[in-house]
Amino acid sequence: MSKQTYSVCFCCRRRFKLALAEAPPEIKTLFHAYSDNELMTPSQLQRFLIEIQKQEKATIEDAQAIIDSLKHFHRKGLNLETFFNYLFSDNNLPLIPSLGVHHDMTLPLSHYFIYTGHNSYLTGNQLSSDCSDVPIIHALKRGVRVIELDIWPNASKDNVDVLHGRTLTTPVELIRCLRAIKEHAFVTSEYPVVITLEDHLTPDLQAKVAEMVTQTFGDILFSPSTESMKEFPSPELLKKRIIISTKPPKEYLEAKEIKEKGDDSQHGKASGEDEAWGKDVPSMKRGTTADVKDINVDEVLNDEEDTDESDKSHHNEAPEYRHLIAIHAGKPKGGIHEWLKVDPDKVRRLSLSEAQLEKAAITLGKEIVRFTQRNILRVYPKGTRITSSNYNPLVGWMHGAQMVAFNMQGNGRSLWLMHGMFKANGGCGYVKKPDFLLKTGPNNEVFDPKAKLSVKTTLKVTVYMGEGWYYDFKHTHFDQYSPPDFYTRVGIAGVPDDTVMKRTKAIEDNWLPTWNEVFEFPLTVPELALLRIEVHEYDMSEKDDFGGQTVLPVWELRSGIRAVPLYSQKGEKYDSVKLLMHFEFS
Repeated sequence: MSKQTYSVCFCCRRRFKLALAEAPPEIKTLFHAYSDNELMTPSQLQRFLIEIQKQEKATIEDAQAIIDSLKHFHRKGLNLETFFNYLFSDNNLPLIPSLGVHHDMTLPLSHYFIYTGHNSYLTGNQLSSDCSDVPIIHALKRGVRVIELDIWPNASKDNVDVLHGRTLTTPVELIRCLRAIKEHAFVTSEYPVVITLEDHLTPDLQAKVAEMVTQTFGDILFSPSTESMKEFPSPELLKKRIIISTKPPKEYLEAKEIKEKGDDSQHGKASGEDEAWGKDVPSMKRGTTADVKDINVDEVLNDEEDTDESDKSHHNEAPEYRHLIAIHAGKPKGGIHEWLKVDPDKVRRLSLSEAQLEKAAITLGKEIVRFTQRNILRVYPKGTRITSSNYNPLVGWMHGAQMVAFNMQGNGRSLWLMHGMFKANGGCGYVKKPDFLLKTGPNNEVFDPKAKLSVKTTLKVTVYMGEGWYYDFKHTHFDQYSPPDFYTRVGIAGVPDDTVMKRTKAIEDNWLPTWNEVFEFPLTVPELALLRIEVHEYDMSEKDDFGGQTVLPVWELRSGIRAVPLYSQKGEKYDSVKLLMHFEFS
């Protein structure tokens, strides 16, 4: 345990005294059970860490380090105030910051969920926002490992731009995006960055792209020795490397776009589920309504990796461009059954829209899982999500899809889940898939996503109290004339049988709400369960106000009483807002 030091000012002490006055009785009872004469000694704190916090390896030195970190207080131990201070401190988070990357990173890329962006260059909506390198930089700094660029000829047909084709999005030069990727690719994680290219270029411009990519990335560009790979390399082998993934070109070649029978299902009004998963997203640019109406939305909807990959579609391709492609993408001729066929001698990437995946999952769930054991499946938002909303990522993950591509420039519950998933494994952008998605049993059987499973474990969550809103929000933010009425929503996002949301009662007129409520969540697939936590302020006459959120991977959750930091709707951590919660597994 790393030794941390605090500088505790008078205001902070007063703040903790106020919070302590609202502390749940159970916290005070625990302190008295592990202390003598109002003092918890290092040995008693060690016992608390082992027995309540389930930190079996905690040493007397760890306990002393906690006491020393509160250096303005009693060095011989903790009194009730400093014990409470410790429980709310950054020394007591629900995930272990020092754990870092701890999954086996030596397996093929197909064995990992990968933090994946969709149309990574867009600053807002899909039809009329600006294209820029700024959202690419933000995504990379967050840990995103897959960046998507749509590449088109510029207006004079002599250079290459990045934009969402056939829309009013303003272009950005490809070279600017490539340079941004090179500069920021490994700031947050040293594991490989994949650039997925949606290619709309002529062969001469492909050659220009090949020159740009080669000159920009140099030795960090991964180029396989053979055109096709029998197995993908590992993230460990590809550390600090850039990987290009694309399909054979379609705009200027003979191959025609496949029009899926299910295209019609992607049109029309969003369903209730869409609304639940995709709230609070960037709005359309003002003043563009009339122009947007002129866009051929059908073309935009169908313009994403739905080209057939016949041999004749390669004859005009620039050879130096083709040599760059490490992960080949595209759909073979035929329908979904052909797309999901596994070639024992070659691995590839397949892209499906969220609607195509949902339709295929009805009857082909096991075939999708089998495909993703060796190959990479990318899932992207359906075209009607013009406001850059997102979808439920669990559908892709429970079928083994590695690249569940999201619009990272917005916010909303779906995106909170995506960010929560990739808090796992040290935030490196790669999370090893659960073993059951990778194993093949007798008679070549694989995991059936539709199978009814028994409960593996039960997560018991106690929501004690919260604090920090008084310091992070204007005092009139929630209510003009009285303190806020906070309640907490807590639940699970996971496989359908595990997914549920519950809520506490609202505590009236209190900046330091104490709920002290217990919830139990039986889990059939804890390996894919995400703990959702939200705080809202009850408003009788209007929509309830937002007070913070976080999503935590259940499989990395620390047992015990923990301080849970909350984040804004945009995913930015609040300075002070935290919940005190107790997590127990049985």
